[in-house]
Amino acid sequence: MAAAPGLAVTHAAEGAGPAVIRIGLLTDPHYADIPAKGKRHYRESLGKVRAAVGRFNEAKADFVVELGDLIDEAPTVEGEIAHLKTVEAEFAKFRGPRHYVLGNHCVWTLTKEQFHANCGAKRSPYSWDQAGVHFIVLDACFRADGTAYGAKNFKWTDTEIPEAQRRWLAEDLAATRKPTIVFAHQRLDISGDYAVKSAAAVREIMERTGNVLAVFQGHHHRNDYREIGGIHYCTLMAMVEGADPGDTASGMLEVFENGSLKLNGAFKQSSYEWSRAARASQ
Repeated sequence: MAAAPGLAVTHAAEGAGPAVIRIGLLTDPHYADIPAKGKRHYRESLGKVRAAVGRFNEAKADFVVELGDLIDEAPTVEGEIAHLKTVEAEFAKFRGPRHYVLGNHCVWTLTKEQFHANCGAKRSPYSWDQAGVHFIVLDACFRADGTAYGAKNFKWTDTEIPEAQRRWLAEDLAATRKPTIVFAHQRLDISGDYAVKSAAAVREIMERTGNVLAVFQGHHHRNDYREIGGIHYCTLMAMVEGADPGDTASGMLEVFENGSLKLNGAFKQSSYEWSRAARASQ
């Protein structure tokens, strides 16, 4: 089990019983057929995605979530679509439903419509229920002025969940009493370059309803964890960092009937166990 320095991690309650659902998680493959830059080894991500999907299939995950930046940039739209189709062919080998969170690199050369048209992604935000749990996919690929990212019209530090999406989130959460898990790309637990500008407002919406267990996010290329307002915020390690097959990261999230969560990390992904936080159970 691991946590960020100085932060406590609570344990999943004893006797939680079998998991009601198991979810494969990965983030930031940044696949592209281009040479490495620094620690980012873009071509090697293809094999890393293939291996992670194999692990998810072997473990019989109920569904998988890719938390953003599935691809990296190409000089042309056609080239970037080729990157997307190549890595999508590996991700699509998962034997079950796949969910995609939009990352800023997914829509650097492409528009959101072009990204959706060339993989299995649905337009976000959206939500669904499964095994008694409510799940939400958010989209923070907007500028502060509300303009959607696409075709190199943004700076990566200018990221926002617009007011209309925040209203949708509040209405969606108010309509369910099920324990809820949220998936995002940009961070909702901090301020600064890697964070959604309205992160505090989004947190307030999630805390108000009292049924959000956790938020899983990527973007920052590091393991990190915080508990804020009774909600667990877990940032996952990027898959693209490093040249070797062992320089990768993915996780299997188990959700238990009592609201406990267990993230079994593979390779460079940290593992965690959390009980249902006190605020979320009120």
